[in-house]
Amino acid sequence: MKVIEEEQPVCVMEGPWSPLSVIREIVDEGAQEDPFYVMDLGEVVARYHQWKELMPRVEPFYAVKCNDDKLLLSTLAALGTGFDCASKAEIQLVTSLGVRPERIIFANPAKPASHMRWATAAGVNAITFDSETELVKTKHYMPQAQLIIRIRCDASSAQCPLGIKFGCDPVTEAPRLLKLAAVLGLSVVGVSFHVGSGAAETAVYARAVRLARELFDAGGAAGHRMRVLDVGGGFPGNSGTCIREVSTVINNALETHFPSRDVRVIAEPGRYFAAAAYTLATMIHATRELPAKEEEDGANHMMYFINDGVYGSFNCVLYDHQQVVAEPLEASSERAGPCSLWGPTCDGLDCVLPACSLPPQRTGSWLVFRDMGAYTLPVASAFNGFPTPKVRAVVDKRLWSTLKELWPLTEAHFSFERVTAPQTPPPSPEPRTPPPSSLNPLDHAVFVECALK
Repeated sequence: MKVIEEEQPVCVMEGPWSPLSVIREIVDEGAQEDPFYVMDLGEVVARYHQWKELMPRVEPFYAVKCNDDKLLLSTLAALGTGFDCASKAEIQLVTSLGVRPERIIFANPAKPASHMRWATAAGVNAITFDSETELVKTKHYMPQAQLIIRIRCDASSAQCPLGIKFGCDPVTEAPRLLKLAAVLGLSVVGVSFHVGSGAAETAVYARAVRLARELFDAGGAAGHRMRVLDVGGGFPGNSGTCIREVSTVINNALETHFPSRDVRVIAEPGRYFAAAAYTLATMIHATRELPAKEEEDGANHMMYFINDGVYGSFNCVLYDHQQVVAEPLEASSERAGPCSLWGPTCDGLDCVLPACSLPPQRTGSWLVFRDMGAYTLPVASAFNGFPTPKVRAVVDKRLWSTLKELWPLTEAHFSFERVTAPQTPPPSPEPRTPPPSSLNPLDHAVFVECALK
């Protein structure tokens, strides 16, 4: 692993804590006015171990497009994941962290020629395709590539359907493409599919694995040595979700159709690793009260303007179809009333939540949003001059003690600040349970600023 180039401090926590308590401490310092994230590295590590426990045959290749935060990528690389890259820039980013090219799949079925040339120069050989045109391009620019044919097999319901754009028909198109690849002298080594990002159906994986088995046989008959199965993404990532059900479906399908361990099985999880690890804090900087409508029983409608919006982190509302939930940082006994949340720009479309219910908030109050790590930061812009949120990474001390052996750090990268007063437990909702690797609760908290340089 290489050292991360720019400085990115990590707060190492000793004692009981939660993302909300960290947010509260930052806010209480009084200097914070811009939105910011708290990233819980323990959540990422816990999910990696859960994945390895529930799907030991399936190697995770993290989908970089979901969240390209360097600390997240370097942590996953240190744990041993591979990476799903869709462009030259993503390959550059991942390889700059010391990831070997054999741990990368160039999983974009429609690649620009310049990106293909760059991937070849970088030593990345595993690529996906789903059309005749892409085969011809591959013959010209990446003749040595290890090709993986992407088929379409859509979940009945998904947060973001992908089959409308990528994936050939497994019955009518795929067999012909396998034969064409053989005629062109190209090597097809496997089959991939993506059931849709945020899939709400698990049985679809069994259907897709069965179709892949049939194409393994067709590929072998065409002269290809088929040895890779890519089950794509679609795995849940929000707090409270689990991959146990989908892992059972995938494991059973693999035992039925691919019992031989000679076949390498990979996946492309994105939001599974990223979503729950990031909590966003935003400040209300303006309010506006609207007269009540008759159907609202006399309650006035409050408009709250926050310092992040749909051109920033909340682009996920428009493009990832996320349903975000606002929580006041400070508990209130006052009755909740009708309101709406608006972003900071001068665009009337910059509406985060058109209708919700919150206790009365004042200018300067903070709202937090959980599960904000997926498809937020990479797409955020500074439109209208409003800054994108910065990330404050946090890790429990015992987990840090393990990770620092994987990161290329020395004692020179750390400074210590002892906090004498105990952390105040967050009043709402219930406190987050620290990751399994955390220390037992202590009477104090110690903050260690760790700069990855």
